[in-house]
Amino acid sequence: MTEAMLGGGSDPILPTPPSSPPRARRSAAGSSSTWSLIDRLGLAFAWSLGLLFCAITAAIVIFLAVQGIRFLRPYMLWTNPKVSDTQAGSGGFLDPMLGTFIVSAIAILIAGPVGVGVAVWLSEYARPAGLARAVESTIEMLAGAPTVALALFGVLLFEAPVLGFLSTTSHGVVYGYSFFAAGAILSLVALPYVVSSVREGLQAIPNHVREASYAVGKTKIATIRRVLLPAARPSVITGNMLGIGHVIGDTAIILLLLGDTQTFQGVGHVPLLGILRGTGSTLTSYIFDNAPTGALNQPNKAYAAAFVLLLIVLGLNVIVDVFGRRSKELRWS
Repeated sequence: MTEAMLGGGSDPILPTPPSSPPRARRSAAGSSSTWSLIDRLGLAFAWSLGLLFCAITAAIVIFLAVQGIRFLRPYMLWTNPKVSDTQAGSGGFLDPMLGTFIVSAIAILIAGPVGVGVAVWLSEYARPAGLARAVESTIEMLAGAPTVALALFGVLLFEAPVLGFLSTTSHGVVYGYSFFAAGAILSLVALPYVVSSVREGLQAIPNHVREASYAVGKTKIATIRRVLLPAARPSVITGNMLGIGHVIGDTAIILLLLGDTQTFQGVGHVPLLGILRGTGSTLTSYIFDNAPTGALNQPNKAYAAAFVLLLIVLGLNVIVDVFGRRSKELRWS
């Protein structure tokens, strides 16, 4: 009976073993052996340029690291610049370092919320279309505008008497120098990076995520606030870090709008507000003044400050890389 059920005494049919996956063939496009001579020369030229850029970057980093370790002393991090005939007695760069953090904080506190709002509007609304195109063109123009032109615009803007409460004044004359002025104009430098990164993160979210949120009764603004922005958080952080990285490396706006004083020169008697309304410097202007071609000509201090600035920028790049990888690891089904 059993043999009849198995097919009349014939051998039972055994399942076929799974076949091994076919070996992937190497396409002709991926093998340079089939390329023409011109294509091979182009590939070699591209490799040479890549290696050259890597070598130049490594040389700059190594040079600044060697010089920085050679001249940097711990006391420079907690002492202010002083007037001295020798480099050993001219103090450190505490105030310029704090000034770097202050202008960066002011700039990103303005550019961060504004950039996220603009990116959300361009990605999720973009109406009216003519205004959206105008805003996109404005963002692109800001990304390519020379910072010295933005600095001149800031000088004209903050020298207006109506904005005198934000900067240094004397006998009714508004000079326009302050951390407020420098930070506000530097926010224009950071804004394009915030908008671009956040917009890219929002556009990477597929439409079915939005439709699922609408299906459970969420409004568009609730979907943006509770679904889209949390999903795009790595892009938001990346955009802000990129903006800060470009802010702390600017010199023209600092020289024209911060007064370029080596130490803080506050205005009034309110401690924090007086500093924000007063003049000062950042690491970039400190390096500019102490470079061999600068007014103070103290290259040892310039190299030490440049090394500290390089460490800050490298730290920001690490943060951008971490959140950039996290954003790429996010996969939508």
